[in-house]
Amino acid sequence: MANWVTRLDDRSLAVDSLACVGLDPDPSLMPVDSVIEFNRAIIDATHDLVCAYKPQLAFYEALGIEGLEALRDTIEHIRQVAPDVIIVGDAKRGDIGSTATAYARAMFEFWDFDVVTVHPYLGGDSVAPFLEYEGRGALVVCRTSNPGARELQDIRLDTGSGERGKMVYERVADAVEEWNVPGTLGLVVGATYPEEMAALRRDHPSLPFLIPGVGRQGGDVYGATRAGANADGRGILVSSSRGVLYASSDPGEYADAARSETEKLRTEINAALQELSGV
Repeated sequence: MANWVTRLDDRSLAVDSLACVGLDPDPSLMPVDSVIEFNRAIIDATHDLVCAYKPQLAFYEALGIEGLEALRDTIEHIRQVAPDVIIVGDAKRGDIGSTATAYARAMFEFWDFDVVTVHPYLGGDSVAPFLEYEGRGALVVCRTSNPGARELQDIRLDTGSGERGKMVYERVADAVEEWNVPGTLGLVVGATYPEEMAALRRDHPSLPFLIPGVGRQGGDVYGATRAGANADGRGILVSSSRGVLYASSDPGEYADAARSETEKLRTEINAALQELSGV
């Protein structure tokens, strides 16, 4: 099996898209009652426009057993209608080695995700189990898009030599580079910090970036794309969730509205890439 990074590139080229749709069902915002009906309609309307889908597990876990069943059915539906699409399990797991092993088994053997988000705080042995599955891998939380990110991620490390040390998020990226087996690891870098993203891309030219935070979180698609794309104009998944899912509250129009927003996202990404390449 080809690694997930190669498959992401193949899919991106096939559909001319670096757009990722986050599947975050919120009953208070959904125009229909059924999560699986809602997700299927979104997937059916957008699957030819995206390189990836990103279910956020919290939204399904919050709905109990029915939510988990909806997640299972959602993944099965994606595999049926768009088998080449990369499925990102946005789980943000992170624990000691034995627990991480159980998490990896759940994410890959039961849920069948291609890649999952993980936290690096416990170190390399907490990430290693996610690298043991052929073709699969992990996206390590590095620079997040939330307002409180600076509280810990911007702490500057003491080198002990009087020299200016790196910030925590920069050290995380360095660690991921050290842990990486080619085609397994990438970084989660929020769209709301394009300058930091550009610096991370310069220091880590080959790592793929998952870029959440565009749309309603305030991130700029143009700036994030230019900052995060690699030298080949790929290597990123630009993810929008609420901006796509809840573009319309009309039960008869929400799927078409989601498609329009996804087309807009893809167009904005591609326009930024064309300008970046000088074409």
